[in-house]
Amino acid sequence: MKSKLFFITLVLLFNIGLTAAQAAPLKVVASFTIVGDLAKQVGGDDVEVKTLVGADSDAHVFQPTPNDAKALKEADVIIINGLGFEGWINRLIESSGTKAAVIVASNGIEKTLKMEEHEEHAGHHHHKHNHSINDPHAWQSIQNGRQYVKNIAAGLVAADAENAADYTKRAAALDSELAALDAWTKAQIETVPAEKRSVITTHEAFGYFADAYKVTFLAPNGLNTEDEPSAKELKALVKQIKSGKTRALFIENMSNANVIKQLATESGAVVGAKLYADALSGENGAAPTYQAMFRYNVTALVNGMKQN
Repeated sequence: MKSKLFFITLVLLFNIGLTAAQAAPLKVVASFTIVGDLAKQVGGDDVEVKTLVGADSDAHVFQPTPNDAKALKEADVIIINGLGFEGWINRLIESSGTKAAVIVASNGIEKTLKMEEHEEHAGHHHHKHNHSINDPHAWQSIQNGRQYVKNIAAGLVAADAENAADYTKRAAALDSELAALDAWTKAQIETVPAEKRSVITTHEAFGYFADAYKVTFLAPNGLNTEDEPSAKELKALVKQIKSGKTRALFIENMSNANVIKQLATESGAVVGAKLYADALSGENGAAPTYQAMFRYNVTALVNGMKQN
């Protein structure tokens, strides 16, 4: 009897071991916090997400490490924003030798916006040269965020068919939540008179928000958070503020605040709450998830614009 019990116990333990091995979560590497958060929400317990560019950090100036290459090599799935947002990602993927599937979260968005990128040319005359590129900050429209969810879910289903039903179910619930958040955002913005809907932020990160929710964003810096505005550009912004039209100034969580502070000093305008543009906050911050980022930013923007 004892040997029979022992044998049954062994078989049970063996089966439990097999189930645990089968249930090892999918290894997902996300390029930055926004796609990382959406991957966690769609993936649930079926995924283990590592994010390369962390909370409150700037993907434009990120420098990958050998550990990042190692993470990509060991990944089952890699999720990136695309649209040129992660200038370093293709080289990193190539050098890592990874076999992981790559999900481009922004694929298939309805309308890609363009933006001007400033390039400095050093020579006898130091001058700026502008050229048009894709605006990569597509997640700043919730309709696009819903497309990100669709792409991430499809990629996870393709990589892990066994848990397809779970991914699909979570994605559908998240999509409903985002549809409601989009309606809430529009309603909040509408509480501000149309002529007051303008703000100044650090760099050009809110083009899709501006387009979706009809708010004018002015920025002393271009795409790159390291761009320095010219004296002429700063003077124009000071003039705009002094004319009384736009008094709402905002600093982004991952940007250098000096330019905005200088503008505030020269114009007498008030710097509002920090906005979350290219990165979420840490878990204990104001914007630990994509939805929290929107609720926080919209509330801060509406309060600021009402001062215009």
